[in-house]
Amino acid sequence: MWTGCYIFDVLTTWYDRVVKKTEIDKVNPPKFDKANDMAELTYLNEASVVHNLASRYMADMIYTYSGLFLVAVNPYCSLPIYSHEYISTYKNQSRDGTPPHIYAITDLAFRNMLEMRENQSILVTGESGAGKTENTKKVIQYLAAVTTPTNTTSELGTFEQQILQANPILESFGNSQTVRNNNSSRFGKFIKIGFSRSGQISGAYIDWYLLEKSRVVTQSPLERNYHIFYQLVCGASTSMREKFLLDGKVGDYAYLNSGQRSIPGVSDTDEFKNLMLAFKVMGFSEQEQTDLLRVIAIILHIGNLEIGEERSSGQAKLSQFSQVEKLCHVMGVPVDAFAKALLRPRAKAGRDWVDQSRTQAQVQFSLHALAKVLYERGFAYLVNRINEVLDRDSDGNMFIGVLDIAGFEIFEANSFEQLCINYTNEKLQQFFNHHMFVLEQEEYARENIEWQFIDFGHDLQPTIDLIEKSNPIGIFSCLDEDCVMPRATDKSFTEKLHTLWAKKSDKYKPSLFKQGFRLTHYAAEVDYSTEGWLEKNKDPLNDNITHLLSLSSEPHVAQLFADDAEGDGATRKRKGLFRTVAQRHKEQLTSLMAQLNSTRPHFVRCILPNHEKRPKKMDNVLVLDQLRCNGVLEGIRIARTGFPNRLSFAEFRQRYGILVTQGAGARGTQLARAASTGYVDGQRACSLILDALKLDKSAYRVGITKVFFRAGVLAELEDRREKLVASVITLIQSRARGFLQRRHVNKRLYRADAVQVISRNMAASQTDNPWWKMYVKMQPLLIAQRETVQSMARDGEYRKVVAQLADSESESQKARERARKFETEMKKVQETLESERALAIDNQEILRRSQKREADLEEQLAGALDDLDKLEAQCEELLDAKRKADKEVEMWRGELEKGARIIGRLEGEKSALDKRMEALVADLSAKDDKEGKIHGEMEQL
Repeated sequence: MWTGCYIFDVLTTWYDRVVKKTEIDKVNPPKFDKANDMAELTYLNEASVVHNLASRYMADMIYTYSGLFLVAVNPYCSLPIYSHEYISTYKNQSRDGTPPHIYAITDLAFRNMLEMRENQSILVTGESGAGKTENTKKVIQYLAAVTTPTNTTSELGTFEQQILQANPILESFGNSQTVRNNNSSRFGKFIKIGFSRSGQISGAYIDWYLLEKSRVVTQSPLERNYHIFYQLVCGASTSMREKFLLDGKVGDYAYLNSGQRSIPGVSDTDEFKNLMLAFKVMGFSEQEQTDLLRVIAIILHIGNLEIGEERSSGQAKLSQFSQVEKLCHVMGVPVDAFAKALLRPRAKAGRDWVDQSRTQAQVQFSLHALAKVLYERGFAYLVNRINEVLDRDSDGNMFIGVLDIAGFEIFEANSFEQLCINYTNEKLQQFFNHHMFVLEQEEYARENIEWQFIDFGHDLQPTIDLIEKSNPIGIFSCLDEDCVMPRATDKSFTEKLHTLWAKKSDKYKPSLFKQGFRLTHYAAEVDYSTEGWLEKNKDPLNDNITHLLSLSSEPHVAQLFADDAEGDGATRKRKGLFRTVAQRHKEQLTSLMAQLNSTRPHFVRCILPNHEKRPKKMDNVLVLDQLRCNGVLEGIRIARTGFPNRLSFAEFRQRYGILVTQGAGARGTQLARAASTGYVDGQRACSLILDALKLDKSAYRVGITKVFFRAGVLAELEDRREKLVASVITLIQSRARGFLQRRHVNKRLYRADAVQVISRNMAASQTDNPWWKMYVKMQPLLIAQRETVQSMARDGEYRKVVAQLADSESESQKARERARKFETEMKKVQETLESERALAIDNQEILRRSQKREADLEEQLAGALDDLDKLEAQCEELLDAKRKADKEVEMWRGELEKGARIIGRLEGEKSALDKRMEALVADLSAKDDKEGKIHGEMEQL
């Protein structure tokens, strides 16, 4: 009855379930349980990969190798696997010689950078709440520990401490509680840690992306605003609260009371103390700390402004003037000027300036926009200040970049912010696929390696083109174009997208139930609502308020809005360089991808085990979906079947040629004989070395310029080389020490004999010499006098050298500072130039489309004018016919009037005749009556 099926006894629910053979996968032998590297599994299938991850996760082994990259599952609890003992365990160790760990990947990147002199990058990716930020912190912690120039890793230098303490500051201002994560990064960052040629940290620089500004003014019920708001309200001292006029609790502020007010197990007061300590370590002055926190206080006061409405006119009004006074005092601007700029801002209408009345909704929108831009500019200032502290001069140009960026997001309501984040993740996933699958196989083809090309089906370019392309116009370009159209709306933008893409791409579908569209990403299909997209992309501000803030009595507030001050032509020109949010994000992402492409990448794929934030609970379906989207299984397959490690002929020969000795057999002797005669072809030399090493032929391939190895082979050769080098070094050291010791002993013996001979001779010859006796007595005095003079001279020279050194060091410091500022300015100019070029290309494309549209409209206008001329001619003809008809009507109206007059006269005559006839009838009747009476009387007579 159950042919071709298996019957399973499901113990958890005590029932039998029938499953087809084709629906199950083979189980790996017990020896592969909790395998460190899933590429080693005998049976590679989805079920075995998920089972291996789950079994390791339940045993607190959250890290697992997946071929060439690392999989990290969020434990949702603290694990004792990041101590200094663990750092020592992984320092300078091969990846295969230690259990999987984020430290192993970091150490591999560090050693590759030093050995190959090539920039490295570590990409920590995954969904929101998967643990990206924590793993990024561990990477930085490891690099700071292993590069500290001390004997122990428990003591860090000041600069390394500053690198580590920059993270708490960024977390306070850039992280918040979300549904999936209590400490979720709401911005992306690429941390470049620079190293000198000796391997010491020489500097660091942070690029940041996509700060979630909307969180400042709105949060969902289960989330919070940024940590710094709660830390300031709960942890500020009495004097600080008085300075910022903060007299309430968390629930008293509108921007904080719509969501969660605390995080279980976290004290905002203690976190604020840690933040102040981090500020001190970073070298922030008291004034700089006050300036940063002042911006936070201003935003809290903005949120508490109550806007009313005039009953008669419908204009907005300020309900509580005392709250406005608090805000203006903290901002450093006049109350009346702020109220006027907010409620009745001046705007230019033609050549004149007029005061515009604002509604309640418009004023509320202006306040929210002001709060968001204040936070964004304050955050930008904070990151720039951290970069000034960490970005130092270096004698080398190598770096390790660590990328931590918001993961793929799918919510019930997805808007413009989610599209930007998902577009970024789409580009990063494409980078991963291109590096792991495409470039790998293309190099096999270039090197004539026998290989059957495998199409893993991960082409993400159609979706990326749909978002970013300018020709044909993509979503961002269409949005930018509509932002400059005077009558464009969110609805017209959506309809335009439907017209452009609904029938041209299977990745795009119109939304069925709301104003928006559905986009197919690598992770899932996402429905986006386009409500408010034009305003979000333009990010408009009240120019009256920003100009007022540029004149603030608080220097930091004025500095944040310095570009908005009215000034000369240069200032106006700078203000004219308008960037939409989409344009800025595309420019930043282009710069990031260029940096990543210039490095050797290492991938860490973070996995979210469940949505409940519970430890030791794994949702297998959820995990499997993430593995499929991230290309984990395909990465394992190509690592198992391909040749992931490769070296050029010169590198391989230089590094592993020492393994081939005279005792290595005929091949080694042949190589030595060929080398002694002069030139040896690199390919032939490598083949001789590989044959002499007696490696399995299937474990390597010799290409045109490189030697390729399967996973693990190069590690084996490296172990053999290290053992040989260690034995050779030990032998050299032992012989060198013996030689030096013998030479030292012989020299001491010779000196001892010489001293005895000289002593005897001198004693015999100088015993009776009077001059020698006087010299012996005067020598101590001469030596003392000479030493005194020399000491004074040395002191004088020393003081001069110290002064010269101080002057030289001062000049050198000033020169380095000028050079650093020049490099920073040059970098900014180059970035501005690149962005201007990209913007010019986009504007040219928009101009081309506008010109084409103008030509089409002019053609339509010409046709319409021709139709108008024809219609005017027809109208003239109809008017002539109408005039003729009017004349005929007038003529017939005259005849009708004549007829009416005749009829009236005849009716009058008829009426007179009728009256006359009535009179005659009456007379006749009277006569008849009279005749009747006469006739009666006659009859009586």
